[in-house]
Amino acid sequence: MMYMPSIFTNDFVNDWTDDFFQAPFYGENGVMKTDIREDEKGYDFTVELPGFRKEDISLNLNEGVLNIKAVKDHHEKDEKEKDGKVIRIERYSGNMERSFYVGDEVTEDDVKAKFENGVLHIHIAKKEPQTPEPKKIAIG
Repeated sequence: MMYMPSIFTNDFVNDWTDDFFQAPFYGENGVMKTDIREDEKGYDFTVELPGFRKEDISLNLNEGVLNIKAVKDHHEKDEKEKDGKVIRIERYSGNMERSFYVGDEVTEDDVKAKFENGVLHIHIAKKEPQTPEPKKIAIG
């Protein structure tokens, strides 16, 4: 029987496969978990982005879809400069993205965002769906 060092947790194989086969920001790591609340004025999104800076995050609205993208790039320079050997690094590095359909009538002016303490707060004002007026077509 082979024993793994305690730094690998009790179930190293499952930890590795969970990290490899599932996007880390939807799993137990809890990155980019999103709560959405509705009130009479609109919708409030609370997105957890621990360890990210405001500059790492971008919001885009295209054809009724709000896209949240966060980019984090660690080159582990700190770890290479220290004495000793790095055995495991558990900080996330890479890109993550989530999209939400918010309605075709929503414009950039309807979306307000603020980032503080690792949490992105987004407010989207409610808009009534536009019902196009029927247009009369002349018969020739």
